[in-house]
Amino acid sequence: MSGVGKSTLLDELSRRGYETVDTDYGGWHRPDGTWDERRMGALLDRPATVVVSGTAENQGRFYDRFHHVVLLSAPLAVLIERVVGRSNNPYGKTAEQQADIESYVREVEPLLRRGATVTLDGRRPVGELADVVEQLIIATP
Repeated sequence: MSGVGKSTLLDELSRRGYETVDTDYGGWHRPDGTWDERRMGALLDRPATVVVSGTAENQGRFYDRFHHVVLLSAPLAVLIERVVGRSNNPYGKTAEQQADIESYVREVEPLLRRGATVTLDGRRPVGELADVVEQLIIATP
């Protein structure tokens, strides 16, 4: 969900030395909004550890290739407050975009929750969230 802290968490994990990919940027989505399956497959075929963030209709096709699927979640009011107050991303400033976020929380988040192996409260400090994800990475064979 927009405003839950995905980019902030990725930045912290990157700072700690982990390779990260935010599929919201860099051409990971095809025009229909799905992930570029060939490109994602090539990324996941590499032997390196990589933390991938983003949402796409076809993401479930890759779940068996991820060691963990982490859902960051936060109440709608928190998400709206964050998107309105952030300066690094214009999305979420309009009433229409905020209505979209509300719809995603209601309709999309339950689907994401079903596919997640770990759910984390996005209101937690980013350092704590990064510690949890880092422990998941370390514990992965």
